[in-house]
Amino acid sequence: MNSMKTGSVNSIEGATRATTKDGNDALRTSSVNRRSFLVKGLVAGAGAAAVSLTPWRAKGAGGLTPGDAAILRFLAAAEIIETDAWQQYNEFGGIQDSEVPGGTGNALYSTALSVLDSDMAQYVHDNTEDEFTHFDFINAYLQANGVAPVSLDRFRTLPSSQASGAQQIGRLTNLMQLSVDTSWWTRYRSGSKNPDFGDTFPQAVPGLVQGQFPAIPRTDADTAGSTKKKPSTHLQAIANTAGFHFAMIEQGGTSLYPSLAQRVTHPEVLRILLSIGPTEAMHFQTWQDKAGNAPPLTDPTNGLVFPDLNSPPFGGETFQTNLIMPEPTVFLDRKFPVCSIVRPTETEGAAMGAVNFLTRTGLFVGQSSQFFATLTQLAQAADAA
Repeated sequence: MNSMKTGSVNSIEGATRATTKDGNDALRTSSVNRRSFLVKGLVAGAGAAAVSLTPWRAKGAGGLTPGDAAILRFLAAAEIIETDAWQQYNEFGGIQDSEVPGGTGNALYSTALSVLDSDMAQYVHDNTEDEFTHFDFINAYLQANGVAPVSLDRFRTLPSSQASGAQQIGRLTNLMQLSVDTSWWTRYRSGSKNPDFGDTFPQAVPGLVQGQFPAIPRTDADTAGSTKKKPSTHLQAIANTAGFHFAMIEQGGTSLYPSLAQRVTHPEVLRILLSIGPTEAMHFQTWQDKAGNAPPLTDPTNGLVFPDLNSPPFGGETFQTNLIMPEPTVFLDRKFPVCSIVRPTETEGAAMGAVNFLTRTGLFVGQSSQFFATLTQLAQAADAA
């Protein structure tokens, strides 16, 4: 493994430079993570603008390679973005407690989510908490190795929903103009295709990818006509959109970690990716199961149709709602027997592919050109590892 001197990784967002006692150029950060343990545990007694870190070296090597650091920095950014989206969902439909701060809940939206599963509030809460811990840990690990943690705070400029329950703070992500890709549904039910071979897959909910739809109430007008016992058809369509979006987000993470794990060099960094990645798969399977419970309906406000996936012209294994285990499919070479796998796991261009995919789905509608430039730089550095 190549050793990395402190400060050899170029910072892209939120980093400044400092000189250590031995004269090496070291990266430091002037931004403070939302959780105080990063400051209290790692830089106790130091001001946020004058952090001086003694690098902790990865076990058995001279430190992080630039490539390993770039991969971890991209994953930290991805987890920050993911957390921003999940926090908004939790403010409306999750359990409100100190583990996931912010928001006051929206009983009408929660009722609509509970149509997909009575435990949705708990699941949303726990998924949100998990994402917080992912970027907290990766940033702490980077900082302990003398590499600047990632901050996207200056891009928290998107408006919050105006509906009851939401905090009025700046956001990184937009959950009110989504084009949700639901091809993951048929991809994981296919026994003969794999996106790593260039195969494409039909949408489970074709209308969702053809427009821009809210997955959270935008104002209290979106909850009008609903009661705590029965949501309006429009609000149920919003909750259905969220249900499919939940799974879309987590299937991305399910693929991203094994894709990038193939590019790391140090066993400890590999251990991090192999330990976090499976939790994304656990999330995905949970949400895939719940999306299958989304009731068929047509939104009277925009014509969005959620079909009955078990009935013609749908139906069969390609759409069957109780198939939540991945169907065995082709892997590596079509000459081999089919295998039950995560798909895709192609490593070439994986990080940039994730950025492009999320951008196409509308998650960043309204973001600045500087945001996209920063995200692109982080992704390109990870793909070049």
